[in-house]
Formats: sequence, structure tokens, C-alpha cells
Amino acid sequence: MRLEFKDKEAFPRRFQAVCLLLLISLLPVLQVSGQKEEEAQGGFINTRILFVFDGSQSMSGYWDSDVKINIARNFLLHVVDSLETLPNVQMALRVYGHQSPVVLQDCRDTKLEVTFDINNAHKIRQKLRFVKPLGNTPIAYSLEQCANDFPPCADCRNIVILITDGIEECGGDPCDVSHKLQSKGITLKPFIIGIGIDPDFKKTYDCVGYFFNAAKEENFKDVLRVVITQALNTTSAQVNLLDQNHQPTETDVNMTFYDVFSGKVMHNFVHTLNHKGNPDTLYLDPLITYRLEIHTIPPIIIDNVSVTAGKHTIIATDAPQGYLEAKTLGRTHYRDMQFIIRQHGKAETLHFQKIDEIGKYLVGRYDIEIPTVPIIQLNDIVISQSYTTTIEIPRPGIVTFLSLNPGYGSLYVEKNGKLIRVHNLDPNKKNQSHAIQPGSYIVVFRSRNSKNTFSTITKTFRVKAGSSSAVELFK
Repeated sequence: MRLEFKDKEAFPRRFQAVCLLLLISLLPVLQVSGQKEEEAQGGFINTRILFVFDGSQSMSGYWDSDVKINIARNFLLHVVDSLETLPNVQMALRVYGHQSPVVLQDCRDTKLEVTFDINNAHKIRQKLRFVKPLGNTPIAYSLEQCANDFPPCADCRNIVILITDGIEECGGDPCDVSHKLQSKGITLKPFIIGIGIDPDFKKTYDCVGYFFNAAKEENFKDVLRVVITQALNTTSAQVNLLDQNHQPTETDVNMTFYDVFSGKVMHNFVHTLNHKGNPDTLYLDPLITYRLEIHTIPPIIIDNVSVTAGKHTIIATDAPQGYLEAKTLGRTHYRDMQFIIRQHGKAETLHFQKIDEIGKYLVGRYDIEIPTVPIIQLNDIVISQSYTTTIEIPRPGIVTFLSLNPGYGSLYVEKNGKLIRVHNLDPNKKNQSHAIQPGSYIVVFRSRNSKNTFSTITKTFRVKAGSSSAVELFK
């Protein structure tokens, strides 16, 4: 059903031009909607737009050529007409201040008049036709109720477009409510369209969402066009991973885009250079502020990444990388061993890497711990741009310890006159073999059956690379 006008002259001719502008701005989205999903990189799938419409008493005032509610209603009707042709968009309508007269001071006067559904544009038009401005302006409470208006959906963008001519009248905090909706991942940052609002009110709405003030009737069409375009279109971007020459040559690394407010994972990409050797183009939601984690080792974190609608954004960060390899000569017992990499001077484990494999790291200085016997500690190892730093681990010798009975024993090295323990023997085995790094060692052992401290055995032995030897732990 369409809204009819008794006085056609009162309806400006430029209104037709407004509709044309809206349709032109939506043309790229209409084209995208007809493509396969995998080709629709420039538009969104499953966008849900909830219109929150002001039906309070103040909307009965005149604004330029007509009553405010008539102007707002007519523009919104034509937006609905345009959106109903898009298969990837669903709409709903919530109205506030339209059920109780202002004298009742009803601060819960808000209602979801039309729920989300496909092919429901006619229902929205029908409800808008009969909205009469009556009551108060409970903006915060209306926004709070929006949380229940969006049915569960794993891959939907939930957008709120609030159209109002006034500010909160019921003591609520629209900013706090909006922040909670965003932090819980229920909605994206809302759009607020002010109808003839005093410019001083801009600060009041800036914390709520994207505020657009249509100070004049002639501005309203442009504001709606901008809002709908931003709500439906993605924006192109690229991530430049810079080498030490500040060229975007680094690539083939995972990237995760999080929503700053909700912490939700929005995108996972493997960084790619296209066939021209340039970072490939991504399409991001301009309504979201991102936290970008680039999964290099160590990871690179970029907070508060935002893109501007309709403008290609370059996200650049230093990410020069080199390679690390730890290897041994010949066949050894270290084939499946993993060693620990830490950033130089830090205690936290950064990564585990297998022997004889090559790992990729940001250029810098690292400390390495290899769990051989004894442990090999290498500090301040430098990783350079596009260069492989190779660490050679000496081949161990195989030492077999022979005893008549299981017992308690440990291996030591002597440094500066002190014994430093490097390994414990298995107290449950009589005979046991261990891979030990080349060098001189001391073994201290006592049989488990012996009750005499003086039965402790101390022996010195030497290990050669690649050799096999036996140490007798009895007298």
C-alpha cells in the first residue's frame, strides 16, 4: 500500500530526484546481488537493517515544506522500496513514542512493529502509514530493546538506523546502551539521522553512533543516501607487510581481523601477493573498527584499524622476516626433537621448532634452548632479512650405564670447581642408554638396595661425537 497525498503540489518535485539518487547509489549492490556468493566481494551477504523511527509528539512540528513525520516517513518509504529488491537484505521496523500521549510520560513506549523477514516491505509501508506522533522520546530504552529484535544468525550484519528529531527524554543513557550492544556483538555501530536537530546536539549523539544531522529538508535525501550506501557496501583495503627496504614483499602469513568492540573474529585471511606482485585487495566493513593480528613469529598487533567507506585503505606495517634452522650431521636421536625459541631477554616461550626444519621469524634477536643432554643454551641469535641462520648441533655419543641393580644417579659437568647437574638416570632401570653431547662428565650413583652411603660410586667419563661407550656403575 502506498501513501497518497491530497495536495500534490506540497510534495516537492525534487523528491523524484531523491529516489533516483538512491537507486543509482544502490546499483552496484543490485548488480552484486545477482552474482554467485563467491563473486560478491563488493557487497555483503545477510545484512539486516532495523529502522528505529521516532513517533514522538515533537515529530508533529513543521519542518520546511511539511510536518516532520511526513517528510521522514516518505523518504523512508522510498528507501524501503529500493531495499526490498535486494535478496541479501532483510528489514524490520521499531517505532517509539507513538502509543501513549505525552501527558502520560510513558518511557516504555516502544514497539517492534515489523519483525525481520523476507518480502516484508509491504508490512513496513503499512505500519509507517498509520504512525501518529504522540508521546515521549525514550531513545535509550528503544535501543536496549533492539537487542531482542535480531533473531540468532551466525553470519549476519545487524545494523540500526535511528531517525529522530530530538534527544533522550526519559533519563536513559543512549551512549551506554549503544556501547553494550556493540561490545556484545549484537549490532554494529548505529546510524543516527537527526531531523532538524540543533547542531549543539551533535556531541550528544557522537558517542551513540554515526551521527548525520539533516538540518534542512534538502539535506535529508543526501544523508539517507550516504547511510544506505555505507550500510550495504564494503570498502577495499590492502595489507602491506614491509621488508627492511620498506617494500611490501612479505607475504604468505595468516591474518585475523577482530571486531574491537565485541572481540569477535570477523575475517581470517592468508596474506597473498597477486599476479602483479602487489598485496591482494581485501573487502572490509567500514562500520567496524578492527584489531588486526598478523600471525608472524612473534605476532604483529595493529589496534583500531578502520577503513573509510568508498576509499581504498592501505594498512602498512613493518614485517621483515628471516629464517632459522637447527640441524645435526648424520642420523641421530634428535630427529623428532623440538627446541624452544624466545625473544632475546624474555622468559616467555615464543615458539617450538623441530630439528632439521626451517622456521620463519621477524628479524631480530632470539634466545634458543635445545633440550639435549646437557641442554644447549644459545643467546642473542640474530635473524636477518631473507637470510637463513643455521645452528649446527654436535652429534651426541651413546653412553650405556651398567649396574647390578636400579639406583639413584645423576650426571654432572664441572665448571669453576663446582658440579652442575645436567641429567638424572632412570631409578627403575639397571641398564640404560642415553644420548649425550660430546664432553667430560661425572656420574654419581648409589644402588637402590644399598643402605650404606659409602657405597656411592663416582666416575668420570668422556663422550665423543658419534661414539658408543659403556660406564660400569659397580665396583
